[in-house]
Amino acid sequence: MKKHNPTFTKGGVHPPQSKLTAGQPVVPVALPRKVMLLLNQHIGAPATPVVAKGDEVTRGQLVADASGFVSASIHTPISGVVTDIRDVFSSTGMPVKAIVIEAEEHHHIADENARKAPQMLRDTAQLDALTPAEIRDIAGGCGLVGLGGATFPAKVKLAPPADAKIDYLIINGAECEPYLTCDDALMRSKPDEIIAGVRLMARACGAASAIVGIEDNKPEAIGEMTRAASPFSDVKVVALQTKYPQGGEKQLVQALTGRSIPSGALPAAVGVVVHNVATAHALFRAAAHGLPVMERIVTVTGDVARPGNYLVAVGSRIGSIIDTAGGLRGDNCKIVLGGPMMGRAANNVDAPTIKGVSGILIMPEDRARRPQAMPCIRCGCCLRVCPMGLEPYLISTYGRLGLLDEGAAAGTMDCIECGCCSYTCPSDRPLVDFIRLGKKNIADKKTSRCRRC
Repeated sequence: MKKHNPTFTKGGVHPPQSKLTAGQPVVPVALPRKVMLLLNQHIGAPATPVVAKGDEVTRGQLVADASGFVSASIHTPISGVVTDIRDVFSSTGMPVKAIVIEAEEHHHIADENARKAPQMLRDTAQLDALTPAEIRDIAGGCGLVGLGGATFPAKVKLAPPADAKIDYLIINGAECEPYLTCDDALMRSKPDEIIAGVRLMARACGAASAIVGIEDNKPEAIGEMTRAASPFSDVKVVALQTKYPQGGEKQLVQALTGRSIPSGALPAAVGVVVHNVATAHALFRAAAHGLPVMERIVTVTGDVARPGNYLVAVGSRIGSIIDTAGGLRGDNCKIVLGGPMMGRAANNVDAPTIKGVSGILIMPEDRARRPQAMPCIRCGCCLRVCPMGLEPYLISTYGRLGLLDEGAAAGTMDCIECGCCSYTCPSDRPLVDFIRLGKKNIADKKTSRCRRC
């Protein structure tokens, strides 16, 4: 009998993969002459500027420092002059404080040359000699955040509670979102550097071993990563079933270890720390080359002339990245940052990219248009596919009606907003939208209570 690759046990769906850019190489995009670096492009407190208008800066320089434990520093991907520190409009149209930097021709030429030949700060022996504290300092100093999209400051996850015994470091290479292939491209092109980053992470958080989970629709990535990990007995690569949301933190931990994370708890509660493959690679670049997080691979796909995986500078204009991919092929398109399941619509292409943008998906209007929602028919589809074992129809209703206490009691805060419920609903109800609203209102209410205490 054929042995099946592991997966999580509750729910999940199988949307069309639409991996249009699978197998394509990483294409570096020329550095922009202007960047807008948002100060709150991570979970936690916004970074605090350490430069002023008129200052001259160099590529990789710290321009905004972390303003607390849960915060992340920001570095400029280009040399030039700080022309302003002001509010700019984000991809959702909201005003957000940003540092604006512009480069002259001589800056641009020098940066491109430096980008092609990064210096070696530490060799393999020196990397192996780094202590856990030094690795965490490097993660904090380079502005490392979760590059799978969550953007949680990595230094925090690399410093689990003192009483937590970490057995496993889990590395997420599932990339279960349809259309996205940036992690796949990274694993195919830089497997040895990723594994080196994984080993640094394991040492930093005290994990006895590391497991890299990759969905089985990426055979070349699995092969390359397995080869790179083969010299190290403490790193294992596991092929996972292709099922959405395989890359969800709780789903991944269960699939690879059999452990279940309790409601409201973090993976450290069951002896696990989880990071993304791109985050591991960025840690290696910081430790080996002294490079902060200032560029990343972005999948640009859908209704564009040249879908592909592009290496772009953080702070680049979204519209310019789309132009690099050949521009829109249709007149009426919807732009989504991320994948179709969990991504967010962008209504401002003049906004800058941030560290967490892994994809830019262009969808024709007729495919992106949401059908008219119909009454719930009590079919139970949303219950069957919910990977958290929740009742989406119920907590969505609580969110829509503002019944916050009832929603909290029904497990609203356990929802991972994967979108499985909305995807499978035959009545086309926007279930996850109202659940997301309920989560926000519950969190706001809790914060308000804390402030009064």
